[in-house]
Amino acid sequence: MNQTNEDNMLTLQTIKAITFDVQGTCVDFVQPLQGTGEHINHAKGLGIDWSSFSFEWRRLYRNMLDEVISGQRSWMRVDSIYRQTLDTLLENKKLSAYFSIAERDELNTIWSRLEPWSDSIEGLSRLRQKFVTSTLSNAGMAVMVSVVKHAGLPFDALLTAELAHNYKPSPTVYQLAVDYLGYRPHEILMVACHKYDLNAARAFGMRTAFVARPLEFGLNFKPDLAPEPWFDLYVDSLVALAEALGV
Repeated sequence: MNQTNEDNMLTLQTIKAITFDVQGTCVDFVQPLQGTGEHINHAKGLGIDWSSFSFEWRRLYRNMLDEVISGQRSWMRVDSIYRQTLDTLLENKKLSAYFSIAERDELNTIWSRLEPWSDSIEGLSRLRQKFVTSTLSNAGMAVMVSVVKHAGLPFDALLTAELAHNYKPSPTVYQLAVDYLGYRPHEILMVACHKYDLNAARAFGMRTAFVARPLEFGLNFKPDLAPEPWFDLYVDSLVALAEALGV
């Protein structure tokens, strides 16, 4: 289902730049982790459900991000957050003894080797013909460079929350798009598959496009895909987004 808020079509004509969430929105993180996990299960004789593992890992990561935003924790790079929460998750699942420090470090690098959704490269390539395109991700800069190169994602610019030493949904992260791309908030479209991200971007003054990713968390966990009346656009792929924006 692809929908456009008709009341905002004239406003959308002022869009000059598009910023993208990356994990979940442009790339799939479940399948790469499951593929790696299957090799680990075979090598170690384990029966870990890696779909569930990835969901819980992301949940712990999100909780720690929120602690940074609230000031409960000092700022740290997101790869460090993933690494710390991996230790926590392994301990919670009583799996710590099966993974050496080196193996944990290697597993943590999976977040740098994520795969694009089937529509991502075509959609981004088309959108780039008409708009300035940039990431606006909670990942660190080095990780984002690796993700974009590995997945072959054609962006004009890379912006991440590391530049603000904060994390979305803090407005300081959305301010990066204004400061570094040179456009006013209402001239920038934020694209994400996460409602909290778009809600914060909207509060900052940006336009919003929701991309439905039903398999973001794999087959066993269903994300909230319900349309909201405040979305400017609701699409099921980045190709559909390009079509909606006339590219």
